[in-house]
Amino acid sequence: MEELIRKAEEKGINVENLIIFTLSKLDPQEGIKVRLELAKKFLSEAKEYLEKGDTVQSSEKAYKVAEEIVKALAEKFGLPEYEQAVKEDRWHTYTLGTAVVKLSLKLGNWVRNGWDSAYVLHVWGFHEGKFDVQSVRARFQDIEKMLNEAEKILR
Repeated sequence: MEELIRKAEEKGINVENLIIFTLSKLDPQEGIKVRLELAKKFLSEAKEYLEKGDTVQSSEKAYKVAEEIVKALAEKFGLPEYEQAVKEDRWHTYTLGTAVVKLSLKLGNWVRNGWDSAYVLHVWGFHEGKFDVQSVRARFQDIEKMLNEAEKILR
């Protein structure tokens, strides 16, 4: 099984997303629940990495929190971006970004604020590796609020 997953990922297939999409087809609430649990796990990991001073991995895990929340909310509200992701068997960053705007208009600025902080961490903390612990920690508040507010809606 590990070899199969490795080969799929080498071909650019996001196995995790495919499994969640399949779960959602069978039971939409189950896919949303899995994404929410992933977001919680990623937040815990982000905090652990930050405590160790690993700002690069902490930044990426924090971004993954916001990414999973946006995906879950987009599915919950049946956004066209979710339908496109299902059709293409993958999410694109730009579709996440357009979903964020729609969700923010519907639910409040906490969606956009959380996403914006997470995306800054993704770029400057993870890809560029330019942020120190304080710079990463400062953006956690928006991401934690995003998770807390989303959890109220997604339960």
